[in-house]
Order: sequence, then structure tokens, then C-alpha cells
Amino acid sequence: MLGDLFSPKLAKSAIDQIGGHPTFTLNTGAIGDQAILIKRIFDLLIAVPSVILLLPFFAFVAAAIKLTSPGPVFFIQERVGLNKRLFRLMKFRTMVQEAELLQAELEHLNEVEGAAFKITDDPRITPLGRLLRKTSIDELPQLINVMNGDMSLVGPRPLPVRDFQEFNEDWHRRRWSVRPGLTCLWQVSGRSSISFSKWMELDLQYIDKWTLWLDLKILFKTIPSVMKGTGAA
Repeated sequence: MLGDLFSPKLAKSAIDQIGGHPTFTLNTGAIGDQAILIKRIFDLLIAVPSVILLLPFFAFVAAAIKLTSPGPVFFIQERVGLNKRLFRLMKFRTMVQEAELLQAELEHLNEVEGAAFKITDDPRITPLGRLLRKTSIDELPQLINVMNGDMSLVGPRPLPVRDFQEFNEDWHRRRWSVRPGLTCLWQVSGRSSISFSKWMELDLQYIDKWTLWLDLKILFKTIPSVMKGTGAA
């Protein structure tokens, strides 16, 4: 039979039984039930000891934030996660208080196309916040989100509700079929310096070609990318 319902370039084949009848199936997406379990165990093996070891450093960063600008230590925001469920993402605060309320006044300065918001010299960012962002230290509290099961170490970056509401392409929405991650292909491929469309393509490439080895490669590539501050904003 000639199958022309969809392009099978990324599909994987399998022999199944449906109602006692042998069937040949093609499916996309590499992260199945067994892989999800392996990925979750891998996340916990790294996230739990990392949080324990980093607690003194977390305390140092928290003190620096409190001493340099008024407001809470952590920035907690609702993000869209697995299957479009909302969860509370944690970051070290890098902006002034009520920064989200000020965003509406800055929308006309947005420098990226698509469902994202970035300004090169965002006036809401504090001096210490610029350093925390440049080094990605502000992202470290998300290891707690990984421990809680809201995120994975590697996966598409979780987006704010504002960005999610701007999505208008159906093929983009497949990125929510996996847990969002602390780092991803976008993170090690230029981050804010690449286009929104390319970002979405990288997310789907990760989903379709996932292996544990791919997660390890992305994690190892993240270290030099963060040290260089590649595409950080």
C-alpha cells in the first residue's frame, strides 16, 4: 500500500496487535512511556544532589538580591507545561518589582517576531539581574521545579501564559507534548539570537529525535554556552 496521509520522514515503525490483528504502525515522537520513566529517573539523579550542593550558593545569591534592590528574592510566574497545564516556575528575581505590570508599556519595543517578548536593554532589569541573566544563575531555582516533576532537565523552554496566547500555528503546539526543560537545543544554539520559527523547529526536532544520549549532549553543551553567555538576554 502507498501511504500518503502524512510524511513519514520522522516516523518510527512498529508491529502491534489491535483486536487480535497484527498491524504495522508508524508514529512520530520518540518519548514513549518507558522513555518518560527513564528520563524522570535521570532528572532526579541529577537535580536532587545539585540542589543540596547549591544551597549555600543559593543563600549567597538571595542575600545579594535583597541587598541591591527592594522586593522578593524569587520571581514566581505561571508557565505553560506538559499538556498545557499551568505550573509556578521559580527564578531568582532579576527585574524591579511589578515588572510584569510594566510590560504592557513596553510591548511596542519588542524585538522578536512570533510568540515571545525580548528587549535588548530592558529597563526593568536590575544591575545585578543583568549579571544573573548573563550567567544563567537566575535559572538555577528551576532545579526545584525539576524535582517537583513540573519540568525536566532537558526539554522545550516553558513559556509564560502571555506568549502561549500568541501562538497561532498548530504545528508549534506539539512542543507541549513533553515536559518543559531547564535547557534545550535552543539554549545551546544561540538562544535569543535565533528566530522564533527556528526556535520552534529545534523544539520539535528534539521531541522527534529524543534519546538519553541527546539529553546528555545538550547538558554538556549547555555548560560552555552559559559560560560564554551566548545569546543571553
